[in-house]
Amino acid sequence: MKQLELYQKEFAANFAPEVKSWLEKSLTLVRDHKRIFFIGNGGSNSICSHMMEDYMKMGRKHTMSFTDAAMITCYANDYGWEKAMEEWIIAQFMPGDLLIAISSSGESKNILNAVTKAKEMKGKVITLSGFNKENSLAKLGDVNIVIPSATRSYGMVENFHSTALHIILDELQGL
Repeated sequence: MKQLELYQKEFAANFAPEVKSWLEKSLTLVRDHKRIFFIGNGGSNSICSHMMEDYMKMGRKHTMSFTDAAMITCYANDYGWEKAMEEWIIAQFMPGDLLIAISSSGESKNILNAVTKAKEMKGKVITLSGFNKENSLAKLGDVNIVIPSATRSYGMVENFHSTALHIILDELQGL
């Protein structure tokens, strides 16, 4: 029960009041865009793969994610890890597209580079990050969903990111 009490305390104290605003703004961006791109590392990459499928199937959006192992290793080998996602954005992204960027720390250089490139290409960006409210990613998006966690709980942050994206999809479908 210690973890449950900790999650409740962190949730109530740190970000519950902002959730509705984040979700409403994100829903507007998702509704307004036909093409949605998802990027993330590790567990966040798994969320991207899942959301790419759900937003395509149930949300009827054209979706892509940087989740294919062959593609990731090709881009990382040719451009280096920090530039791999940015180069994928250059190859696939178009003005008016939407990028959803997920990073628990908000400090992953490859994610930051890709978000910066998407903005330069006149795209819109929703960021989902955590740990520190002042992380680098939280300053770059059109909507920035930040889940602070003093304990750096990846589980809490990643689960909220997944939940937030599911809530947006449910609203998109009118559920």
